[in-house]
Amino acid sequence: MACSEKRASLTIADFSDPCHDLPQSAQVDRRNPRNRAASRAESAILGPVTFHDFLARRAAAHPDREALVDHRHRVTYGELAARVDRTAAALQSLGLGPGDVVTIQLPNWVEFAYVFFACERIGAIANQIGPDFRSREVEYIVRFSESRAFVCPATFKGFDYVEMVRSLRPKLTALKAVLVLGGGDAHTVSLGELIYGPTPPPPFKPYRMAPDAVMRMAFTSGTTGNPKGVTHSFDTTLPAGHILNGAMNVTDKEVFLVYLPLGLNWGYLTLLQSIMAGARAVLLDRFSGRAALEAIERERVTFIPSAPASIIAMLNDPELARFDLSSLRVVITGGASCPVETIRNFRARIPGHLIELYGMLETGFHTFTRFEDDPEAVAGTIGRPAPEMALRLIDEHGHDVPPGAEGEIAAQGPSVHLGYHKNPAANAELFTADGWFRTGDLGVMEPSGNVRIVGRLKEMINRGGKKFFPREVEEILYTHPSVLHAAIVGVPDPRLGERNCLCVIPRPGTSVSLTEMVAFLRARSRRPRSWPSKSAYSNPSRATSAKRRWPSTSARRACASCSTSACACPSPSSRRARCTTTPFRRSASTPTSSSAIGCTSTRATAATPSTSWTVVCAMRPA
Repeated sequence: MACSEKRASLTIADFSDPCHDLPQSAQVDRRNPRNRAASRAESAILGPVTFHDFLARRAAAHPDREALVDHRHRVTYGELAARVDRTAAALQSLGLGPGDVVTIQLPNWVEFAYVFFACERIGAIANQIGPDFRSREVEYIVRFSESRAFVCPATFKGFDYVEMVRSLRPKLTALKAVLVLGGGDAHTVSLGELIYGPTPPPPFKPYRMAPDAVMRMAFTSGTTGNPKGVTHSFDTTLPAGHILNGAMNVTDKEVFLVYLPLGLNWGYLTLLQSIMAGARAVLLDRFSGRAALEAIERERVTFIPSAPASIIAMLNDPELARFDLSSLRVVITGGASCPVETIRNFRARIPGHLIELYGMLETGFHTFTRFEDDPEAVAGTIGRPAPEMALRLIDEHGHDVPPGAEGEIAAQGPSVHLGYHKNPAANAELFTADGWFRTGDLGVMEPSGNVRIVGRLKEMINRGGKKFFPREVEEILYTHPSVLHAAIVGVPDPRLGERNCLCVIPRPGTSVSLTEMVAFLRARSRRPRSWPSKSAYSNPSRATSAKRRWPSTSARRACASCSTSACACPSPSSRRARCTTTPFRRSASTPTSSSAIGCTSTRATAATPSTSWTVVCAMRPA
């Protein structure tokens, strides 16, 4: 039997099918010590399976059970499997196949699942990006990933994606096709017509991907500020869902609420968890506290992954008490440190277990608290390592730190990524010689075995669970004619974890304002989450010798917060706000005032002891 014929009739029993010859670009680099060390553990957990094996099993066993729900559709497992294959046939007819990268920028709609899962069926690599990425990020990611196809909505939240793609298309010569949902033009393909149109799909030849081949990619900012392409296989992706489902006692009766973006890692993994369990996923494309509460009551939601800011939004709804939330079983918070008071408020007002989880795109779900934990005892920690996952606290040389000492969190286990796409320098830097991945986060292990995050080695800003690197914004600000030097600094915030403070040295004879800077960023289609909500300005005459080095050293400290000794900050309620000095190594738990307006202080910088920086803070609402 030919490989193509055999693949067309594959069943769950055919996991060992040898017909999976991927192109060299999609092969796993087994020279990476992480891959050699983890391959045995991955196989032991699930065997040589891919995602489609789970989907096919669920569709065969329960074709009429609901799998996905969004604001327009209710989709059964049978319909999901059929539409995935129809979408795969359409992609294949456009000339896409094994090893090709398909970049997907869709909101939390069922069509995201159709396209993402269809990539496996033709051997393509799905590259997921969030719907709030704009031309600067999209151009870089599509070019660097060598994408052959790009999938997007016509519009979402008032943004015109078709116009964005039209402006970028001449620069992206490798693109074969642009597929648009809900509109388009003569140079794009209608995704809606391909999925829902009356024309029968073209003939389809399914492709059997190898479980250890690269099947997805996603980009995250790194220590240099350039987005890094994180690569995963089924062997590193499926264990994440399997481990968390097992630990959280997930069954096919579960109802997941997914308002985390599917284009980002945790939203996608939650979708994966749901289908692996044969459960139902309710997709919410526009989050608000009220919309989430309504969905919980209407759909009888049992399981929610969430950033702390979203939990706070629900707790702050003035009509929280009128919603029936009795179906809730588990709410997992992650992406940013959850304030202890928020945890206590949740326990008092919302049913279900609140679990704190730690993980990242590169590692999957690394640690979490447990059902049996005393909530007060583990409050403020990230729990213990997940089953099958290992954790070490290491120093800069890769050696274990003494018990109770602060160290960098290092991860090893089946869900750790394969490595960064076309970035050997990052792979060499962030994987130790024996295959442990350096997370860049600093932690302390308590005697109980629970880990507490104490800071980050990286300068990445974490605003309400949405992470970005300051350089992404700084590079745009440097194009402003009045900006001599600019730095974006993360300052602690009790709701979001961190907020964005803009530190500026204007050019001589000029001045700038926060309103002007935000308008400048908005005109260049930046993501709102990366815009500053606080500003600090310095006298340009005192920075003539600093050049561009000051944002990454002493001036970041000088502009990060007000001095406690010289500050008088009236809050909106006419009470004196508390201003605290924020250390350069930022911690989400550091207290701060988030309502300072017109606060002026002076402090000396360590690097230039003869220089005083005049810091003027101006907050706008988060």
